[in-house]
Amino acid sequence: MNALLLIALFIAATLAGYKVISNVPSLLHTPLMSGMNALSGVTVLGALVATALAVVTVHKWLGAVAIVLATINTVGGFYVTHRMLKMFKTRG
Repeated sequence: MNALLLIALFIAATLAGYKVISNVPSLLHTPLMSGMNALSGVTVLGALVATALAVVTVHKWLGAVAIVLATINTVGGFYVTHRMLKMFKTRG
């Protein structure tokens, strides 16, 4: 694929994502964050598969880094969601 086409696709996706997220009401941010955490779990699985199929050692190391970063993203997202949901619980 042409590099210019990939850059244009990245910019279009960034602008579309910003437009979608900026129009979300504050009340829906927590449920949307939980859904995005589930998608981050799929990213971990994709990184695992890509690393398992890697042949070159450098690709295996990059895959390991991708697994670690995706896992940190997933765990951190669920932690933040848990803290946000705790704010809505009544103390009794």
